Amino acid sequence: MKKFNVAIAGATGAVGTEMIRVLEERNFPIGELRLLASKRSAGKEVMFKGQAVVVQELTKESFKNIDIALFSAGGSRSKEFAPIAVQDGALVIDNSSAFRMDPKVPLVVPEINPDAAKEHQGIIANPNCTTIIMGVALYPIHQHNPIKRIDIASYQAVSGAGAVAVEELKNQQKAAVQGQSASAEVFKHVIVNNVFSHDSDILENGFNQEEMKMVNETHKIFANDSIQVCPTCVRVPIERAHSEAIHIQLQNPVDLKQIKSWLSDAPGIYLQDDAAQNHFPMPLDVSGKDDVAVGRLRKDLFNSNAMSLFVCGDQLLKGAALNAVQIAELFV
Repeated sequence: MKKFNVAIAGATGAVGTEMIRVLEERNFPIGELRLLASKRSAGKEVMFKGQAVVVQELTKESFKNIDIALFSAGGSRSKEFAPIAVQDGALVIDNSSAFRMDPKVPLVVPEINPDAAKEHQGIIANPNCTTIIMGVALYPIHQHNPIKRIDIASYQAVSGAGAVAVEELKNQQKAAVQGQSASAEVFKHVIVNNVFSHDSDILENGFNQEEMKMVNETHKIFANDSIQVCPTCVRVPIERAHSEAIHIQLQNPVDLKQIKSWLSDAPGIYLQDDAAQNHFPMPLDVSGKDDVAVGRLRKDLFNSNAMSLFVCGDQLLKGAALNAVQIAELFV
């Protein structure tokens, strides 16, 4: 099998760390692994397949002889360095929002639109984590009974804001246990014992940036602008894994038995729908797991063409690192 020289930009961050683990776990055919990060992280050693790999500073010279470059270093770094990587002959798979809505850049979830990846011009975008988790759960239904409208409330873990946000949650938890007041620096509000609207900017239409990502990216991935998407994104004091309460309106009447069959047969999903034990998708169950959990399937009480479900997925894995590696695998 051909081996690929792979670079990871942002290798020491929360998603970059998972990318390294996923590449090893899935036995991706790597020739050279080049780990790139900021100047302050250069020189650190990271273990990969029993060997220590030294982290290098991300520069304009970092992508010589690289076949695939996985980016998770933030939008500004992606805009600066991704074109350079492409110029040097690398296929860029970018985890930021920098290129997602660029009409020349495919936005890919391998379980949904793998063929779109073939249309790339050097860069493929990884969708937003909440969009990926929702899309993987809903697409098997949409394939058989088209979705007309999605109303969704997300419950998003702090690790979606990076390792510093996780550390802030832990510090606030310690302060709360000791009866001390907690302070917030990463988020605008204290997250322990609290929930608040997602920490992205509020736009003129009243929705925040995270919510509009879900609208626009769903349209692009599903290749269908007619789907009505109404999201409410919320940050919750959970370390890892996002949850989503979803209500959908379909073109045809809901057949729960058939829908469970479609979901059971779909890749990247497992059903967790045990009403007898009141056991449904939970962040603790999916943390560290590749697949998205789907459950709480029930018909709408007043609309025969509508239903609700509850979904959980590890946003650092399927919502980010795993999805990026799966896109790379399309070319292996």
